[in-house]
Amino acid sequence: MTAICLVGIGKIAVDQHVPAINGSDDWTLAATVSRAGTVDGVQSFTDFDKMLAERTDISVISLCLPPVPRYDYAAKAIAAGRHVMLEKPPGATLAEVDALEMMAKAAGVTLYTTWHSRMANGVAPAKAWLADKLVTSTHINWKEDVRRWHPDQDWVFAPGGMGVFDPGINALSIVTGIMPMPFHLLSADLHFPENCDTPIAAQLHWTENVSGDFDWRQTGPQSWDITVETTSGTLALRDGGNRLIIDDREITAGDNREYPALYDRMAELVKTGASEVDVAPMIHVADALTLGKRITVDPFHF
Repeated sequence: MTAICLVGIGKIAVDQHVPAINGSDDWTLAATVSRAGTVDGVQSFTDFDKMLAERTDISVISLCLPPVPRYDYAAKAIAAGRHVMLEKPPGATLAEVDALEMMAKAAGVTLYTTWHSRMANGVAPAKAWLADKLVTSTHINWKEDVRRWHPDQDWVFAPGGMGVFDPGINALSIVTGIMPMPFHLLSADLHFPENCDTPIAAQLHWTENVSGDFDWRQTGPQSWDITVETTSGTLALRDGGNRLIIDDREITAGDNREYPALYDRMAELVKTGASEVDVAPMIHVADALTLGKRITVDPFHF
């Protein structure tokens, strides 16, 4: 088993990364780095440089901390000859991810930009079904409650936090993964609370009749749905891609293995000496923030 260090022990690390690592035959969680979080029975550090110096046996670093500080940690890990796995989004800017890719290539280590929603049960079969279809329209409906999924995490509304695109990029990772043709943004309405630096809601329109409605203010049932109309029928991905329905017929459903699948893929990449860097979902977010019309809405408070 390969020793791995998990950096950033917050909600997503505890809920998803730790169980995925502990349930794998490929990995052993050998250390963590966090200002406050720890994992029972695992050596913990508060200083990343100290961990790199003391635990030379750890060859893989999985970064789960927010996007803005992630570049510095990844650059240090690559310089120390460690393979790096990046939680989504892979960075705060496209340029820094490009720089990390060049660093990893020069150092001969693996860099993996993970997109967990692409590992949902219905995504691969959806891509296969759409491969030879003529798509006439696509709509994303991605609405959830920020208080439920990011409780008191002010960084999501600070510069670089991406706001509603933190979850919305999951939908974009699916759509960019399954669509049989390219598409690009035409316009965006971005709703910024008057006390926040990132949007809480957005409506986007792309070429190829693709549209999206994103909102972080939804309470009650959460909506993570993508509907694709084709000349051969209607495809729907529900529950964040875990259910595939074609013409009202359920095709796939089952337990969510998104994060275990990411760690399976990382094991393959390290074993073969390969990297996998895809910033397509992030490009659409950057385009929205470039083209978007800013609409000021009521203040938001956790």
